[in-house]
Formats: sequence, structure tokens, C-alpha cells
Amino acid sequence: MSALLAINWDVDPVIFHLGRLSVKYYSLLFVSGFILGYYLFTWFYKREGLPAKLLDPLLYAMLLCTLVGARLGHVLFYDPAYYFAHPIEILQTWKGGLASHGGAIGVMLGIWWYVNRYGKKYGFDFFWVIDRLAIAVGFEGCLIRLGNLFNSEIYGDPTDLPWGFVFKLRGETVPKHPTQIYEALAYLALGIILLWVYRKYLPKLKRGVIFSVFIIGCFTARFLIEFIKQVQEPFEKGMSLNMGQLLSIPFILAGIIILIWVHKHGRSAMLTPTKLNTAREAAKKLV
Repeated sequence: MSALLAINWDVDPVIFHLGRLSVKYYSLLFVSGFILGYYLFTWFYKREGLPAKLLDPLLYAMLLCTLVGARLGHVLFYDPAYYFAHPIEILQTWKGGLASHGGAIGVMLGIWWYVNRYGKKYGFDFFWVIDRLAIAVGFEGCLIRLGNLFNSEIYGDPTDLPWGFVFKLRGETVPKHPTQIYEALAYLALGIILLWVYRKYLPKLKRGVIFSVFIIGCFTARFLIEFIKQVQEPFEKGMSLNMGQLLSIPFILAGIIILIWVHKHGRSAMLTPTKLNTAREAAKKLV
């Protein structure tokens, strides 16, 4: 394997410093994904007649639940013994350690709270929200993996392919699979395809279809790419399937089960007008 044919990657993950504060590409890309998701939901809500005031609590719930879920996922799934022995480090997220599987669980809990708080009044349910969130998460996942690339982390095994990356920041001397880019492209493709499906076929869809297709596609891509990814923790060495793959399997199975269920029993993906919306329309006619 010749590093001469590869991409020598030696990018400083810090963009600039503000005193003792370091602004990193990862943080910028992470936040950019939430901003993009906010504007997507602004369009979703406007298209389907929901008030814009519902966007802020959704954004705050998703931001908090994603961070907490992803952090606790890393702590519990990858190195619980260490973190239970050093509990203060659980809060030190700037040192790294976020698990996408934990983030996914956190997001679903956040949506459950949001729907219970606002859904009945405005006529939406869990699947209605999470279908649209799946589209935004596709783009967010892409940006997060690009952030991992700038951090020179979560990369793959040695490769002879011409697009192999030599991650010099980590002391690597041979080209490795840029698995961050592979995952980023997979998530971006999912986001674009599902956004097109939403825009083109929403009246024909049932609630839960977009979400189930997303988690099947997302975690299948993750499962396959893990075969060429370096292990993240020492305990994974020698495992036929690593922790990322073992955690992906339940999500894939859940996606298949949900897809079958909503095909038989699901409601229309279109938002059903509520009494509140009907009253507003009636008021407009009287004016």
C-alpha cells in the first residue's frame, strides 16, 4: 500500500480559537445540521398548516435529547466500566464520545415528549413527526460524519484504493478507508431520496413509511460499512460483529416490522385537520 497514491489528510480539527475556547469543524457541522433541519421543518409546517410557534420546542427537545442520548449511548455501550469509575468524565463531551445509536434512542424519546405535549391539540402523532424528522436526520448524519473526517476519527482499515486517506493527525502512515465519507454519502442519499418522496408522493403515503425506510437504509449502510471500519474500543477486537453492527441489527428489524405494520394499519401521511384548524377556516369565511 503506497501512501503516494493516497490523500494525505493532516487537517487541524480546530478552525480558530477564541481565548481558551476552540471552535472546531465538528461542532460547526453539528450545529449546521440542526439549523438545516429547522428550516426543513419550517417548510414542512408551512406546507401542512401547522403554526411556526411549534418549531422552537421541537428544536430544543431534539438538540438536548440527541446530545444526552448520544453521550449516554457511548458511555453505556462502549466503555461503561471506565465511565462508572470516572463519572465526572461523562459530562466532558468535548473529549469526544458520541454514539449514533444512543442519539437515535434519545431522539425518539424527545419526539414522544413533544407529541404528548402538542400532538393532540394540533392533530399530529409520533409517526407524523418522526417521518419528517428522518429526512432532516439524513442531512444531519451526513454533516456529523464530515465532522468526524475533520477530526480524523472513525476511519477504516488499510486500502489500496486511490481515494484512501493517510490520517497523519493520528500517526497513520498507510492509506485507510475514509469510512466517514462513505457514511456521509449514504446518509445524504437517504435524505435527498426521502425528501423527494415526501414532496412528490405525500398524499399517497402512510405515516411511518418514510421513517421505517430511513432506519432500514441508515442502519443497513452502517452495518455494512462497519466491516471495513477499524474497531472503536479494544473489547471489539476478535468479535465477528462489532458493537456498531450488533446495535444496528435491532434498528433494521424494527424498521422492517414498522414498515409491514404501517402498510396494513397506518394512517394517511397527510395531516388530518383538527377542530382548531377547522375553526380557523370557518372564521376566515366569515370575514
